[in-house]
Amino acid sequence: MKIFAPAKVNLALHVTGQRIDGYHELDSAVVLLDCGDDIQIASHAGFKLTADGPFGAMVPLDGSNLIAKAADLMAQYHAKSPDVHIHLTKNLPPSSGIGGGSSDAAATLAGLARFWDCDLPSLADMTRLGADVPVCLQRGTVRMRGIGQQIDPLAWEWRGWYVLVNPGVGVSTPDVFRHLPNKSNPPLSVSEQITTDPIGWLRHQRNDLQPAAVQMAPVIQDVLDALSHQDDVELVRMSGSGATCFALFSDHDACHRAAGNVQRHHPDWWVSTARACN
Repeated sequence: MKIFAPAKVNLALHVTGQRIDGYHELDSAVVLLDCGDDIQIASHAGFKLTADGPFGAMVPLDGSNLIAKAADLMAQYHAKSPDVHIHLTKNLPPSSGIGGGSSDAAATLAGLARFWDCDLPSLADMTRLGADVPVCLQRGTVRMRGIGQQIDPLAWEWRGWYVLVNPGVGVSTPDVFRHLPNKSNPPLSVSEQITTDPIGWLRHQRNDLQPAAVQMAPVIQDVLDALSHQDDVELVRMSGSGATCFALFSDHDACHRAAGNVQRHHPDWWVSTARACN
């Protein structure tokens, strides 16, 4: 069985508070894209995890991997032995703010639910794997609130192209949150503009983590600047806690020209183009 684990991009990410237990309250517009990792599941005597792909060598293959944790959660939830071989083709850079590990875990949950013909774990259990895990089970564009447990449709239905760029720097999400000067910010401002002028609406939103991430890893600003200087770009922003940044293009050719330009000038950066998953 093969399962696709899509890249997750936070089009906007507002940090609206922090709970007593330490979890941060978020309000985020999230899109799942058609670039991502691939997972294969097969029967096996005991649990086995392997990996290949451009970033396969960076994947931990022990119990710390979210795939292993997801398989263990499914096995415990249904009182099964995790007798499966899960193979990951790691196409997305790790620790990059586009949900790679969380999407891999979500794909593992969905794949094992089909493989074993059983239900998914509760939303609370999935969220304990990672706040982004439930949203990575979605497709298209959604609004994610709370600590990731409240997911609703979002009328932002822009159908353009994305350029994703990661400079090869891992950014610690907990460290970024610790550097935030303010953890009680206004939520997304959802209005009619989201359908009449989607890019204009998005420009009025923010990623509250971006300034802190840029302070910790200044190369992120280099990525933002490189994308901002491309022809016909409509919006540039960092995703999640970084370091991946994205640029939006309504024109297909402009998108691919921009990706080629960035790759030529920065051959050591990871660059990909994508569209929203249906």
